[in-house]
Amino acid sequence: MSRHGAAPLVDHSGIGSGGDLSTWATLRRGAVLSPELTRGLGITLVLALLSTLGRVMVPLVIQRTTDEGLLAAGGPDLGRVWFWVGLAMAGVVVTAFSAYAVNVRLFTSSENGLAALRLRAFRHIHDLSMLTQNTERRGSLVSRVTSDVDTISAFVQFGGLMLVISIGQIALATGLMLWFSPILAGVVWGCFIPLFFLIRHFQGVVGRAYTVVRERVGALLGAISEAVVGASTIRAYAIEERTARRIDTAIEAHRKAAVGAQVRAVVAFTAGQFVSGLTTAVVLVVGTVLAARGQLTLGELLAFLFLVNLFTMPVQQATEILNELQNAVAGWRRVIGIIDTPADVADPAENGVDLPRGPITVDFHEVSFAYPGGPPVLQDVTLHIEPKARVAVVGETGSGKSTLAKLLARLMDPSEGTVTLDGIDLREIRFASLRQRVVLVPQEGFLFDASLLDNLRYGQPSATETEIWGILTELGLDSWVRGLPLGLQTEVGQRGESLSAGERQLVALVRAYLAQPDLLLLDEATSAVDPETEVRLQRAIDGATRGRTSVAIAHRLSTAEAADEVIVVDAGRIVERGPHTQLLAAGGVYASLHASWAAQQGS
Repeated sequence: MSRHGAAPLVDHSGIGSGGDLSTWATLRRGAVLSPELTRGLGITLVLALLSTLGRVMVPLVIQRTTDEGLLAAGGPDLGRVWFWVGLAMAGVVVTAFSAYAVNVRLFTSSENGLAALRLRAFRHIHDLSMLTQNTERRGSLVSRVTSDVDTISAFVQFGGLMLVISIGQIALATGLMLWFSPILAGVVWGCFIPLFFLIRHFQGVVGRAYTVVRERVGALLGAISEAVVGASTIRAYAIEERTARRIDTAIEAHRKAAVGAQVRAVVAFTAGQFVSGLTTAVVLVVGTVLAARGQLTLGELLAFLFLVNLFTMPVQQATEILNELQNAVAGWRRVIGIIDTPADVADPAENGVDLPRGPITVDFHEVSFAYPGGPPVLQDVTLHIEPKARVAVVGETGSGKSTLAKLLARLMDPSEGTVTLDGIDLREIRFASLRQRVVLVPQEGFLFDASLLDNLRYGQPSATETEIWGILTELGLDSWVRGLPLGLQTEVGQRGESLSAGERQLVALVRAYLAQPDLLLLDEATSAVDPETEVRLQRAIDGATRGRTSVAIAHRLSTAEAADEVIVVDAGRIVERGPHTQLLAAGGVYASLHASWAAQQGS
């Protein structure tokens, strides 16, 4: 246990793949995660049994029609023939209705279960810290919620149905075969037992192959999404060919993995076809001999040949089901891997506390932090910030100043020490309360592909247009919005690309102001704006920070000049703090930073 009762250094080793689970353990775990999949399963199995009974009635009808109708002792008995034909027709109707009901029930339960699984995986991804998320490409994370779940859906809706019906069909066919001829039933099972052992062996081989396929799909989606998002940079540096090679490599890796998995699956499928053909031939020879000796009637032999077909078809299908099953299990393992990845920045939920509204006091108590595999970014930071204070944090690039903001927003937890708001450890505050009280405006304001109005309302969904115009006027931004093509209805485009970087920051700031936080965190909000936008943004920041505690990570020291207090961070330690004029007169680290910044401004 680290100082002040803090948790030890969190392991951000990455997102799990669930690869240590066996096939059946994966299926059991999947059923637990998606209980909707097994809800009403008993009724579905009964309907599947009825569907199977209709199929196995056909051989029985053939035997009775042949032996008791067509080959009756006194000549063909058409009454018996029509009776058995009518019974067969009734069985076909029951089979059709049961198969329809089974399909509908399986589709409904699978979609309900997999929708819940997608939602659970998506929510858990959002619960993971930024450090954990950054261990995997965004496209790969998306694939776990989309394509990986799609493979499960394909198996549950089709392979699962085939599996349920096939097992019932094999069992009933075996029972009838034993009734007609135990000798021929033994011949059939003698031919197929080696195949069952082969399928069991290939289950592991194919499973491992499809796990690689799902990993390659994630890598491919990651590479493609990265190339799409970074299209402007790719064009700017003329690296289209290099990017194309990376995509080609990812596509080729996926192709090789998919072909390898299919080849392994085809081996089992071909073996099934071979054994099925061999079994039919052996049964025909042995059955003919038994019929010639009078141990089997013609009707029983014909019925048995139909039963062999009913037995061998699901066994052959089992190799296809194996293919779908292992693909689905590979996808399921990846989804389970994301769900089982510990949420290292966990919401205390009902065990947490709510902070009352009002100005916030901030305290860092001997806080240290290190990114995975790297040196300490913050070391023994102890800091007290009074309520309603406007604080600017400055320092060289890599000094650890942005890490302070991320810790305050609880995007990460400290390796040692504690961060408290109003004397309460951040780990004990419910996320719902924390997100209401503390808002972070990141260095790059992310906007959604919607109108300007919709993006602003992310800060306060219930805000009316009148209220938003009032806030824009208060912050001195109303004239800027009126100058946009459609005002508040202007579409900002994907990631806000219709606006400049500075305008996106303005939107992010207004959105944060609408949320009415008690602690406002600004992570280098003016770092990428032109002088005119900086003046507008600085005026808006002054309005947004008035009357509340604010911490601004300052790249441009004009922000520090306007702050009540400046905190100087160097190599992960606080080396100076005080008002701008006092630090400037002291001639220390801050004075040096300010002189360098002023020289750049002058040039």
